Amino acid sequence: MATQAIDPAGERPFTRLTPDGDAAPIRRMLAEEVPVAIEFDGVGYAVLMATPQHVEELVQGFALSERLVEPQDAPFDVDVHIAPQGLVARATLPAGRAERLLARVRHRATDSSCGLCGIENLEQALRPLPQVEARSCADRVAIFRALAGLEAQQPLNRATGAAHAAAWADATGTIRLVREDVGRHNAFDKLVGSMRRTDADWDGGFALLSSRCSYELVEKAVLSGCPLLVTISAPTSLAVERAAAAGLPLVVLARGDAVLASPGAAIG
Repeated sequence: MATQAIDPAGERPFTRLTPDGDAAPIRRMLAEEVPVAIEFDGVGYAVLMATPQHVEELVQGFALSERLVEPQDAPFDVDVHIAPQGLVARATLPAGRAERLLARVRHRATDSSCGLCGIENLEQALRPLPQVEARSCADRVAIFRALAGLEAQQPLNRATGAAHAAAWADATGTIRLVREDVGRHNAFDKLVGSMRRTDADWDGGFALLSSRCSYELVEKAVLSGCPLLVTISAPTSLAVERAAAAGLPLVVLARGDAVLASPGAAIG
């Protein structure tokens, strides 16, 4: 089904207050946020708070970031249903991935069962990442070109001021695809999921995110085979450490006048 069948949140009334004591009624468009319950092979796995568009892509990218599937696996079927409280997305994983699902479900079920399990939880949270083998051909001109073009391709954020964007830019800095969501992780999962479902690869380009660079976004980039991650805001220390260990070049605090490149980012 088309997830766009969900009605948009539309405008809501507010009162605009100014320092000089003025008060005026206004209406403002809001970004929609609903619970999305994800089931894999009939097993309830997670509930994400997300914008209810491109849910099939969200589930595809989320499965990759959860390591339930591999990048070379064929796209899987996702059926999205409207429920009174939100959306239910039922997915069928590729053959041979059931054991991964059961192992992850077992881990989630024992997250708080005993004190010693905390050690295992830390190991699960910081599982080793594969090495990034692809290389980006983008130079600084491409990065600044993509930065300049991103705002025009964020219609949801332009209307609401409440959405993150994840973009795929090619080696010249031309933006090839953008996905938006109220959650920065969801936006990136949607982008990765869309690329996987259309059999697109990074093709020497890079990912451009409108958010800060957290370690979770680094992991999603690595697991998707992204050769270069560019974020508009700053990274965390763990994000930098995880990216360096996996060989993922970072460009952060990317603004129109300057960017910061990590030591491993050979940006010309």
